[in-house]
Amino acid sequence: MENINIVLAEDHLIVRKGIKNLLEDEEGIKIIGEASDGREAIKVVETLRPDLLIADIRMPGMSGLDAAQDLSSRPHPPKILILSMHDDEDYILQSVEVGASGYLLKDTSKEELLKAIRTIHQGGKYFSGDVSNALVNRYLTTRNRNVASVYPTANSHNLTKRERQILGLIAEGIGNKEIAEQLGKSIRTIETHRFNIMKKLRVNNVVELLKKIEEEPGLK
Repeated sequence: MENINIVLAEDHLIVRKGIKNLLEDEEGIKIIGEASDGREAIKVVETLRPDLLIADIRMPGMSGLDAAQDLSSRPHPPKILILSMHDDEDYILQSVEVGASGYLLKDTSKEELLKAIRTIHQGGKYFSGDVSNALVNRYLTTRNRNVASVYPTANSHNLTKRERQILGLIAEGIGNKEIAEQLGKSIRTIETHRFNIMKKLRVNNVVELLKKIEEEPGLK
């Protein structure tokens, strides 16, 4: 079984070491890098190419949310799990907007942390608590309803038929791995299509992409 390679981004050294100690003896999980703020996290991720970034939501200089948004706009981004002390709706929805696949409270159990890591690595999403999951699902449903009738008509931006198909799946909140499985393509191929779509639509991340769709209902 291949390891899930993880980078930890947390400004408090004791907390970061605590998470590392919690995970380092777990079979199939390997901590390959650490960072103390968002900017450092971006550099470490770009260098080490982990499968997953676990990031504190609030760090000096650049927050985990800002780092997540930056990384999500780049080719081959890692999966992202946000850690926070706050069970706050705004933070949870912001994490979804910037491309995070999960949101956990720092007082979570080891079992839930491991479950979140493995769920996200397999292409799913994991948000702490029933309320958070319900909130995220409601948000995604509302967002998808708003864009569902728009994404197929993007010809003015010279999108190919395949790119329009993938754009539609992205708008539905489906991840690269699931898209690859549905279309019978490699994840790298889907990532390349996603990069080309963003380039053609002149957006830098998924948040801007969805806003573009909402703002241009006449895309054809």
